[in-house]
Amino acid sequence: MGWTAFAGIMMVMAGVWWVLVGFVGIVNGDFYVIDLEWILRFSTTTWGWIHVLLGIVILLAGFGLFSGAVWARTVGVMVAVLWAIVAFSWLPWHPVWAVLLIAISIFVIWALTVGGSGLADARRTL
Repeated sequence: MGWTAFAGIMMVMAGVWWVLVGFVGIVNGDFYVIDLEWILRFSTTTWGWIHVLLGIVILLAGFGLFSGAVWARTVGVMVAVLWAIVAFSWLPWHPVWAVLLIAISIFVIWALTVGGSGLADARRTL
């Protein structure tokens, strides 16, 4: 139960973070540095909308974990994998932050795959 709660809290926090980062990209496109050699050459506004939409998905899945929804566990694992890949791409620019995010995403994946329905089972026993 504790690891599922951890995963849910981390996903809610990450969802809020991604939404905030996305809004910064939408509102102030000059805030982020754009590398012209990057393979995905979207504008900062496009990246902002991508972050907002993914942040909402992460946030909803995080809240869904607290109700014991199976879809939330599945979406949580998929988003945590994406989260780790994105963090890996940040290694050259933000190594400490990237390693921290990779570690958190690994813990979220582990928590969502090894446990049962976690919080839903615990609520039923009370």
